[in-house]
Amino acid sequence: MLSTNSTKTKEMFIVRALEKILADKDIRRSHHSQLKKSCDSALEQIKAELISAGQIAEGNELPCAALPLPKNDAASIINAETYFLPFELACKSRSPRIVVTALDCLQKLIAYGHLTGSIQDSANPGHLLIDRIVVTIYGCFSGPQTDEGVQLQIIKALLTVVTSQHVEIHEFTLLQAVRTCYDIYLSSKNLVNQTTARATLTQMLNVIFARMENQVYEMPPPPNPINGSIHSEDCNGSTGGGSSDETSADPDEVIASELLAEIITAAYNEAMKDVESGGEGEPAANGNESSHSDHDSVELHSENDAVVTAKFTHILQKDAFLVFRALCKLSMKPLPEGHPDPKSHELRSKVLSLHLLLLILQNAGPVFRSNEMFIMAIKQYLCVALSNNGVSLVPEVFELSLSIFVALLSNFKVHLKRQIEVFFKEIFLNILEANSSSFEHKWMVIQALTRICADAQSVVDIYVNYDCDFSAANLFERLVNDLSKIAQGRQALELGANPIQEKSMRIRGLECLVSILKCMVEWSKDLYVNPNMPAPALQVQSPTATDHDQADTTIQTTHSGSSHSLNSNQEQFQDLPEALEERKMRKEVMETGIELFNRKPQKGVQFLQEKQLLGSTCQDIARWLHEDERLDKTVIGNYLGENDEHSKEVMCAYIDAFDFRQLEVVAALRILLEEFRLPGEAQKIDRLMEKFASRYCECNPQNQLFQSADTVYVLAFSIIMLTTDLHSPQVKHKMTKEQYIKMNRGISDSKADLPEEYLSSIYDEIAEHEIKMKNNSGMLQQPKPTGKQAFITEKRRKLLWNMEMEVISLTATNLMQSVSHVKSPFTSAKHLEHVRPMFKMAWTPFLAAFSVGLQDCDDPEIATLCLDGIRCAIRIACIFHMSLERDAYVQALARFTLLNANSPINEMKAKNIDTIKTLIMVAHTDGNYLGSSWLDIVKCISQLELAQLIGTGVRPQFLSGAQTTLKDSLNPSVKEHIGETSSQSVVVAVDRIFTGSMRLDGDAIVDFVKALCQVSVDELQQQQPRMFSLQKIVEISYYNMERIRLQWSRIWQVLGEHFNTVGCNNNEEIAFFALDSLRQLSMKFMEKGEFSNFRFQKDFLRPFEHIMKKNASPAIRDMVVRCIAQMVNSQAHNIRSGWKNIFSIFHLAAGDHEEPIVELAFQTTGKIIGDLYQRQFAIMVDSFQDAVKCLSEFATARFPDTSMESIRLVRTCAQCVHEAPQLFAEHAGMENDASVAEEDRVWVRGWFPMLFSLSCVVNRCKLDVRTRALTVLFEIVKTYGESFKPNWWKDLFNVIFRIFDNMKLPEHVTEKSEWMTTTCNHALYAIIDVFTQYFDVLGHLLLEELFAQLHWCVQQSNEQLARSGTNCLENLVISNGFKFNESTWDKTCQCILDIFNATLPQELLSWRPKAHSSNSQPQEHNHFEALHIRCVVQLELIQTVDNIVFFPATSRKEDAETLAQAAADLTGGRNGSQSQLLDCQREEQGMYGYLRTRQLLTLADCLMQSHRFAKRFNADQEQRSLLWRAGFKGSVKPNLLKQETSSLACVLRIFFKMYGDENRRSDWPGIEKELVQVCKEALGYYLSLQSEAHRDAWTSLLLLILTRLLKMSDARFATHVSNYYSLLCEMMCFDLKPELRSVLRRVFMRIGPVFNIMSAK
Repeated sequence: MLSTNSTKTKEMFIVRALEKILADKDIRRSHHSQLKKSCDSALEQIKAELISAGQIAEGNELPCAALPLPKNDAASIINAETYFLPFELACKSRSPRIVVTALDCLQKLIAYGHLTGSIQDSANPGHLLIDRIVVTIYGCFSGPQTDEGVQLQIIKALLTVVTSQHVEIHEFTLLQAVRTCYDIYLSSKNLVNQTTARATLTQMLNVIFARMENQVYEMPPPPNPINGSIHSEDCNGSTGGGSSDETSADPDEVIASELLAEIITAAYNEAMKDVESGGEGEPAANGNESSHSDHDSVELHSENDAVVTAKFTHILQKDAFLVFRALCKLSMKPLPEGHPDPKSHELRSKVLSLHLLLLILQNAGPVFRSNEMFIMAIKQYLCVALSNNGVSLVPEVFELSLSIFVALLSNFKVHLKRQIEVFFKEIFLNILEANSSSFEHKWMVIQALTRICADAQSVVDIYVNYDCDFSAANLFERLVNDLSKIAQGRQALELGANPIQEKSMRIRGLECLVSILKCMVEWSKDLYVNPNMPAPALQVQSPTATDHDQADTTIQTTHSGSSHSLNSNQEQFQDLPEALEERKMRKEVMETGIELFNRKPQKGVQFLQEKQLLGSTCQDIARWLHEDERLDKTVIGNYLGENDEHSKEVMCAYIDAFDFRQLEVVAALRILLEEFRLPGEAQKIDRLMEKFASRYCECNPQNQLFQSADTVYVLAFSIIMLTTDLHSPQVKHKMTKEQYIKMNRGISDSKADLPEEYLSSIYDEIAEHEIKMKNNSGMLQQPKPTGKQAFITEKRRKLLWNMEMEVISLTATNLMQSVSHVKSPFTSAKHLEHVRPMFKMAWTPFLAAFSVGLQDCDDPEIATLCLDGIRCAIRIACIFHMSLERDAYVQALARFTLLNANSPINEMKAKNIDTIKTLIMVAHTDGNYLGSSWLDIVKCISQLELAQLIGTGVRPQFLSGAQTTLKDSLNPSVKEHIGETSSQSVVVAVDRIFTGSMRLDGDAIVDFVKALCQVSVDELQQQQPRMFSLQKIVEISYYNMERIRLQWSRIWQVLGEHFNTVGCNNNEEIAFFALDSLRQLSMKFMEKGEFSNFRFQKDFLRPFEHIMKKNASPAIRDMVVRCIAQMVNSQAHNIRSGWKNIFSIFHLAAGDHEEPIVELAFQTTGKIIGDLYQRQFAIMVDSFQDAVKCLSEFATARFPDTSMESIRLVRTCAQCVHEAPQLFAEHAGMENDASVAEEDRVWVRGWFPMLFSLSCVVNRCKLDVRTRALTVLFEIVKTYGESFKPNWWKDLFNVIFRIFDNMKLPEHVTEKSEWMTTTCNHALYAIIDVFTQYFDVLGHLLLEELFAQLHWCVQQSNEQLARSGTNCLENLVISNGFKFNESTWDKTCQCILDIFNATLPQELLSWRPKAHSSNSQPQEHNHFEALHIRCVVQLELIQTVDNIVFFPATSRKEDAETLAQAAADLTGGRNGSQSQLLDCQREEQGMYGYLRTRQLLTLADCLMQSHRFAKRFNADQEQRSLLWRAGFKGSVKPNLLKQETSSLACVLRIFFKMYGDENRRSDWPGIEKELVQVCKEALGYYLSLQSEAHRDAWTSLLLLILTRLLKMSDARFATHVSNYYSLLCEMMCFDLKPELRSVLRRVFMRIGPVFNIMSAK
């Protein structure tokens, strides 16, 4: 037997055990004889086996045959049973030592797999031997009096049986094994045994449930699971048997024995510890204990096991189910009344069962979590048990119940929707809300809530499944509100707790709130972008199923713990945030309606019908009144009892919904009155009872007792009266049974009364059970104690609480039972969106709790929690863009920093410093979402700088209002806290916000900058202005300059505005700082350069422009110009769109009064145009117009040198435009010239602005400057006009003609006259030059406009201009007449005609002096002057016509020659051949040859008009005298002799010329007629003249007529002379001048031969 073969172990165990039993002294007793016999025979058998084995075996090795393990070995099987018998008998012996030995041996045999018991039990057919073995083992336990050693051995043996791999026990056997350990725990007085039993139970349950879970992953079992398992275990055994190594026993066996040793050691240590710490005192042995456990075991298999089996896929599942159900039932056992003894069996049993249930639930695997039977057991047993224990007064039971609930919530919530609601609503929240609840209960509830609130999935699920469910309570909302109250410490009075407990309760409340918010943050974290993280991947947090791409199963396992939920198909549909939100809104409307109904029922019904949440029929309303638990029962009663038709109909429908079949009247009435409170008014009760009676009879037509409804009606009424009488405390004298029977006599329609026994039974039932409403959780709430009531004694409070607990328990249990079979679909939330409506609903209680916490307490823990909460809340509000909520939280945070202007900084505490740090952290992490809340943060940062100034001891003149406390007067702790504001960490954190601004997104940076600017404005407006924010603005501008242009331009929009404001600050120091910052930023910005067609530079430089425009300080304006000059000097190659601003700034500078500013600006402008235009005109084209404007501004400046020089620069510009016209065409789409044709762009953006600006200079400046400008203007036009297009010329002349615009001329007379004399005059001649130079283009385009302009000139009251007008007309025609076509000539003649008519001084004939008045003198003078100018113009015009037709000076020379010829005649000199030669030469130059006859006649006609007018005036002596006296035309009488003679002379010349023109032969007859007429008139007039002087004036005329007469052919001469003969004869009478006489003589001389009076010589 020394061999190490494992087969020997068994023999060794058995032999030793049998020998030990036989050696025991008790074996000799008579009642052990059978045991002794069986032991002896077993030993002999073994010896025999060994001997036979020895015969077969070789060497000294033990034969295998000794072992009963190999399969199909009949002998070994018989042996196994044989060996068991002595042990069975030994176990039944009452001797502890023998029992211990036997149990120990059995335990070892089982542990090492030598005894499997997997054969049929011969004594009990249909069962296996192992069942008998187990029965034997637990049979050793006989109640509390069992020996302690035996107890321990039983525990060891049972644990081995349950956990061993080699044996299998199921169902009842397994349950008994568990029950025995349970009983030992309860009965044993030995602490070690108790602890071991408990640990063993734990281990057993772990194994049972683990096997069930693992079975799913193994091979599917064969059809007969039990045989299959035996078979497999046999295999195990045989392999083990074949091994040669002793330690080759299955590792599970070793583990099992090690486990046992561990459990016992641990149990022993624990027990010893308890004893030492005073935990002695053994559990009292209850006599009824064994019966008690028997009672337990009866329950263990009370249910029909066959039915149960059917629903399991494997026997292991059934085992687990039976154990679980048994434990549930154990936990439901009631405790004795009053406070139970902690050592009582009932309490210990309950606590143990709850502990074990908790263990099972916490370790529940997928099978347990999804199997229908387990779910059913949880609903029907466990939840009901919980609702019972959930309000236990025993703290341990209460705490365990809560833990179990938490486990259920995390693992089974999908199946327990209604149960969770009941637990929350009836237990959790009731305890939290009740005034009288004990601190201990509240504390435990809030501990459990802490665990629930830590799981994001649970928190969101509660909201989605209850607050968004139409029929469920708003658990999330109530929970948050209750927690908020606790966190605010509003429970203190009710708790009866000490301050430390109160504080810890507050902290717990805050922890829960913060936890909920953290869950919400966690849930929605995928939406959050941290500006300071390169990628979201770096955030390592526990996974939540927010990723919609995950497979469904993963979502469910991570979140709800069940991969096989009962309603998964519905989930997908239900979890849509939009649908849920809509449902939530409908629910809120419904709740409003119910609230309204509970105040005014009719209105409530109407409201809900309008909102379409309630049907319109009475049946709909009645159904609603039945079903909705939230309605006030009293209100329902009153509503149903109303007298109006509608209420009656609803009442009928309501009562018709009841089914009273087969019910007694009292039972029926009970059912009815459970649903609502009967109203107090008799009429209402009457109506209700009448309908009740009718419905009752309807339901029970066969009832023999009541002949009609009347009887029921009266009886019902009497029952109600009886209830009131017997149960109302107000009624002193109660009704007796006899009185009641008497009262009901004669109420039946039949002759007989209702039977007395019947009435008597009614009386008894009512006396025993009052008819009352169903308990409703809403009715539980006690009224809050007010006033003196608040100080109830502790004892009374406890009493109240105990009563309240009973009510809560009862309600909860009833509700649990009522929902135990209900299947409600549970939605596992997955969408991120749910957090938004959750937060929207709950943000106010959160805020209240955190604000109160920060306000009231200086406790660092509370402050930390509040700040954490606020931070999370801000995160949520940010993620979902809830600006109202976000602003509220940020403002709260800002308020508690004590940094805002009106807070007393001398109260600064540690919590305020923490708040500051939190605020800074929020700015750092949530900057992207803060929007307008940035303002509060930046304000605080600005004030923080102030606090730092105080902290570092700077004089506090900076501090406003309440903050003016000197540092020295602050108490040390405050001083320390204020000092902390300057700590390294705070300073770095603040700095990080500004440096981190470059990581904010495009919208956030704009919000940030806006806030910073606003705060900066506030800082600068204080009495002691600060530049902190202004400096920060400059910093962040540097940081953010690298952003994309699109973002940067949005930032600059805000910053630019701010610089505009600051740059115009009255304080020069601030303005200087702003400007200098702007300069540095601009330089940096300019370095980046710019692509064409962008405008960023333009926007960037705009503030300079604004400051220049708005800031009156010369120093600042000078600084602006210097900044820009520096920029031009250093960055010219990078500037693009910025040129516009630069010119704009110089434009403003040009108008300055300070010469240095103008000078510097002009120098730079000169450099740009003189130097840069040569080098980089291409990139500066866009700003060309601005440059030109700028130059024109310099030209109009106060400093003449600058003006002249700037006009010179315009000429340079013209050259640039001329050299690069294509540049203007290329730069399309700028500003608003996209519509301009490409070829016109150079005009619109190059030439025109330049010429226009010069014309502006002409219009605005002093004489020398405008003359210069005019000169340059025309110089440019003449030089570069070659390239101008027709439409350009039109534009140009529109501008040029503005020089003559009446509206634009100076008002003052002298200035106006100077203007006309100089500028208009100059311009007019220049225009004619241009016309002449470019007549081919301009002739047909602009001639009419030019004529109109000339017409205007001759009409002006400026003699010089008027003369110039006619002169220019003359020059124009003479220079270009040879290019005129017929229509041009027509227009020209028309123009002359118009001018003649317009300037004819008609008023000379009609003028009369006005009555004398003070201002008539100067007026007359002006009038005369105008008339005088007209006369002059007429003369000039006559001269002009003459010059045009005959060329200037021709006529004058002709007159002189005629006179000379006449004089020569006198002396008898030369002949006329020379003069004819001259005639021929002159013909070429005048325009006569280009004019048609009709045109010449038109001119002659108007000349004649002028002549006749002059004649009329000269003849009117009286009028002339009148005018002379009035002072017209100086010292001599006014006359128009010159006009009279020159006009006629011209006419005559024209006629004579045409008369002699061969080309006009066809017109001669007409001409002749006209000529005769004119000559006749002329000669006639001459003869009528009186004055000698007048006649002298006509001498040249007469000479002209007579000379021309002499030149005619004879025939013509005859014609003419015959017409004038008499007149010529008359002339002889006058005293003629010698020359005239000489010519006249020649005429008469010629008459002779022509008319044949005398012969020709």
